[in-house]
Amino acid sequence: MVVVRTRRLAALGAALLLVLTTGTAAAAAPIQPGQSAPIAGVQSGRCLDVPGSSTANGTQAQLSDCTGAANQTWTYTSGRQLTVYGNKCLDAYGQGTANGTAVIIWDCNGQTNQQWNVNTNGTITGVQSGLCLDANAAGTANGTRIILWACHSGTNQQWNSPTTPPPSGAGPCDIYASGGTPCIAAHSTVRALYGAYNGNLYQVRRSSDNTTRNIGLLSAGGSANASAQDSFCTGTTCVITVVYDQSGRGNDLWYQGSTVVPGSTQSRPAVATSESLTVAGSKAYSLYINPGNSYWRDGHLTGVPTGSAPEGMYMVTSGTHVNGGCCFDYGNSETTRSADAAGAMDAINFSTQCWFGGCSGSGPWVQADLEWGLYPGGSQTWNPNQRAFTSKFVTATLKNNGTSRFAIKGSNAQSGSLYTLWDGALPPGYSPMKKQGAIILGSGGDCCKPGGGANLSAGTFYEGAMVAGYPSDATENAVQANIVAAGYR
Repeated sequence: MVVVRTRRLAALGAALLLVLTTGTAAAAAPIQPGQSAPIAGVQSGRCLDVPGSSTANGTQAQLSDCTGAANQTWTYTSGRQLTVYGNKCLDAYGQGTANGTAVIIWDCNGQTNQQWNVNTNGTITGVQSGLCLDANAAGTANGTRIILWACHSGTNQQWNSPTTPPPSGAGPCDIYASGGTPCIAAHSTVRALYGAYNGNLYQVRRSSDNTTRNIGLLSAGGSANASAQDSFCTGTTCVITVVYDQSGRGNDLWYQGSTVVPGSTQSRPAVATSESLTVAGSKAYSLYINPGNSYWRDGHLTGVPTGSAPEGMYMVTSGTHVNGGCCFDYGNSETTRSADAAGAMDAINFSTQCWFGGCSGSGPWVQADLEWGLYPGGSQTWNPNQRAFTSKFVTATLKNNGTSRFAIKGSNAQSGSLYTLWDGALPPGYSPMKKQGAIILGSGGDCCKPGGGANLSAGTFYEGAMVAGYPSDATENAVQANIVAAGYR
């Protein structure tokens, strides 16, 4: 549900503000008793921050990009105080209990306006006021002020800790989980996306007798066992029928046209041996998609975000096997397999297709397929930050808070950092989002039933995952570093 209301920040003398808020529950308390950690907004992905590292009493807390610095490191004490620098406490200004009360730092004094309940639904409430710690006006930008407001289901009142150390040998999904945004779907034909994963990656079917074999890993957390595919497919043709979900939620991607995807008739499975590569020093095979190949899962009952719930995703693809056909997507799509509405999709698109002329060069580009449009930025106009990614291996990311903000990034998957292509407002008409919770790979959302289309794309898929919540920049940077370290060759 969307709530529209006005606020008067009486303590600060600010003007009336119009606020849009929507909600989804956070998975756990943002900080544990005795823990020292940053606290990040679920909606913004930015951290609770003391501006300018000030120690002056009365400095109002704000949102800022997470850095891990001392002015973003909070300790939750046994007295239910949130302290910073050791002797400054998060404080409700003037012992205020009204909506709009500024949240500041002040010398710790033990009073109830400095005591906070850190709740398992992700909210932080004042003991004295009962009000929630709130990002003013559902803001997500650096400098957004923190206030108290009556608790509701909005993600601007939900917080998590972005710095739980990932386990040794972590994969991308361990990193996302450590950042408070756990994977709800994880797919790869080349490697494990969790350090402890030791299950199957995908299934092949050979044409000689239509038997199938699951292809697993050489070791837990390692690379694909390509030799198992080679021995099984010798002397015949094999296709990839399903890419298994490593998250444990059962969001396996079956080819559209299989009996596991009822009502789909226009798709066929990709040939399993089209492209081999090396990952972590071992041979692997990609999911090499040509027009007519696509994969799908109705995941809305198994944790895939729906409606305006925030989510993020990434994939590793290739800049050398692409076209302009609709639509090489990976991400959230319609359960109806129809082009239902603006915001019904939230998927990464990688192609040479540019709907609105907002792209640069000849592509391919990382864009957002939000249904009824591929967006290189926040509108149907030129985005000066857009650029093409032509390297053999490409990292593409997308995140969307569901109500106001989305970001797309790209990089060479063999080296370098993520490049921000867009981080700003959703296009007009896309707030709030209307996600349905299916997962698509290799086609658009209106595929592949009688009369459907959007199955004309070419592209390569090596790995990818979808997460619940809005990942921080630091988390995405750590995932990119992990991909580079995997050694794609």
